[in-house]
Amino acid sequence: MRLTRYVTRELLPPLIAGTLMFTAVLSFGYFFISSQFIVGAPIALIVRWIAYQVPDTLVKIFPMAVVLMVVVAFGRMATERELVAVQSGGISLGRLARPAAILALLVTALSVWLSLWAAPAANVATRSLYWDVLTSAGLSTLSGKTVDLGKGLLLSLTSYDTKTQLMNGVRIEQWGADASKPQQATIIFAESGTFTGNEIKLNKYQLYTANYAGVQALSQIPDTDPAAFREAVQTIFPLGVTAPSDPNAPLIIDTGLSRAETLAKYADAIGADSAGWPQLITQLTAPNVPQTERDAARLTLNRKLSLPFGNLVLALVALPFALRFGRSLGVALGSALLISVVYYLLFFVGLTVAGQSAALSEVGAWLANIIFFFTGLWLLRRA
Repeated sequence: MRLTRYVTRELLPPLIAGTLMFTAVLSFGYFFISSQFIVGAPIALIVRWIAYQVPDTLVKIFPMAVVLMVVVAFGRMATERELVAVQSGGISLGRLARPAAILALLVTALSVWLSLWAAPAANVATRSLYWDVLTSAGLSTLSGKTVDLGKGLLLSLTSYDTKTQLMNGVRIEQWGADASKPQQATIIFAESGTFTGNEIKLNKYQLYTANYAGVQALSQIPDTDPAAFREAVQTIFPLGVTAPSDPNAPLIIDTGLSRAETLAKYADAIGADSAGWPQLITQLTAPNVPQTERDAARLTLNRKLSLPFGNLVLALVALPFALRFGRSLGVALGSALLISVVYYLLFFVGLTVAGQSAALSEVGAWLANIIFFFTGLWLLRRA
């Protein structure tokens, strides 16, 4: 027990220091990239924006911190012959390394929780705070785009007024609301509208319903039969145009994605990682989910699990490096960075492979962990 406490005290300082150092470096990178767009923003809001990014940052940097923990702690003990003294007393290296394995397991559990529950919500809050508060750009980045709001709704807007927060020239489409009529669409044109929470309010709108399944029949109607042509047109546009009885009454539409989730997904060129455990499980198990979305959820879930479990295999690989090369803090830090860089390279190569085919989702996402696990066993045997 005393030996376990001693080794744990050796492991905790580099783990905490590595976590703080790598988090600070990555957070500074986020701030530096966006600094030109948030000039003049209150310091409290900037700190809050950076804090929202911490859960996702921790998932990314924990593997590096774990490697640094093992290399620094066991490297120092090896250099000062403490490992030799302990092993001469009949205590095996495996017994000595048990605290490192327990700490790596605890970090893995924390990382899984962050990856699947805390980070997705924090990522949505990060983008919402950035676009709606820090830059005040709001939905302006969506102008000219067509975005999927869930529930079969597609939204497009011509422009966005950042002062009034009004969307102008709004078009909303809904396809296949009736499963028996997949080619039927409801299209709404509105002069303006607002998007708050999961609710869109449209002003001065017109609503059209069209069944495009009947378009092909138009070409088969002879020109000499105008009555049949009119009947076919009425089949395509069964309800014609519906305008509000009260011109001042808005049309309220419930959306699948909230405003914050829409900004997180579509405001940047690379959408925020906002899929958590509930969303992924729903996509994997719910009926009528398109196969492409199911495959994407499968890959995302494997990716969100494999990186946290990388903490365990990296601790395994770092131990033989510590015994051989951890003779000074500089060498230990260099070894930790080298191991981490190689791991991340293999991790992204694996994700590229997994993206080629749904059948390779598991193999690709876990490729780096598999290679590092067997490499660690081989290096330990040699050490």
